[in-house]
Amino acid sequence: MGSGIAQVAAQHGHTVLLNDRDGAFIERGIASIRKNLDRAVEKSRITALERDAALRMIRATPQLDNLASQLEHRAPQIAIEAATENLETKLELFVALDQCLPPQAILASNTSSISITRLAAATRRPQRVIGMHFMNPVPVMPLVEIIRGLETSDETYDAVRSLAEQLGKTPVEARDFPGFVANRILLPMINEAIYALYEGIASADAIDTVMKLGMNHPMGPLALADLIGLDTCLSVMHVLHDGFGDSKYRPCPLLAQYVAAGRLGRKSGRGFYDYS
Repeated sequence: MGSGIAQVAAQHGHTVLLNDRDGAFIERGIASIRKNLDRAVEKSRITALERDAALRMIRATPQLDNLASQLEHRAPQIAIEAATENLETKLELFVALDQCLPPQAILASNTSSISITRLAAATRRPQRVIGMHFMNPVPVMPLVEIIRGLETSDETYDAVRSLAEQLGKTPVEARDFPGFVANRILLPMINEAIYALYEGIASADAIDTVMKLGMNHPMGPLALADLIGLDTCLSVMHVLHDGFGDSKYRPCPLLAQYVAAGRLGRKSGRGFYDYS
């Protein structure tokens, strides 16, 4: 999702520093952006000049230090974290961002379930930490959930809401509860679909067909889980279960088994469906 956020920001005239601890992931992200923009040119959604202009706005940055020098000494205004849905990973990254970015910079998380208040507490600027949860795929989906932490200031909220609108998105405010709105509703539905498969009620294709044709969903819940990543689905279910202490959020054993087996969905080539 980081590459999708970078693409949308660049297309709307923002200089983007694309960072990952693994340089190969940065190269893969830029290649994905180029592929998406090439496809948009082929479909006449943008011009070749617009594509080239967007690509010039994106720079690879394997290191987090000296960011201002990479922006011709202009201070970065916002960092949007899109790391894997793991609390320890995100806390480590927020500590690093807090240390290397100027005090006025906003630290935003694309987390789909983890507490913004908890991430903010790891920094020296909790009033400038906020949730900015984009939907996947970012260039296509119009929604952004904006989540205030306990100490998020009105100034920070207003700036991030304005940025979302500048990016052509529709911002919706959500309170800092596990799963916020989107995944508080979506993931239990996906989990229940996995239970239906686990209990032998129907095949994966049948379950997805029922939801597509019977409920008019554009994608079945099991195919959607494969798109999201089964490891991410499992992480969100753990956040919901731990956060609320309610057994209705217990992750399906089949979901845990697939993740343990490395069947993570599209990104691994196999989940509830085979993508090889």
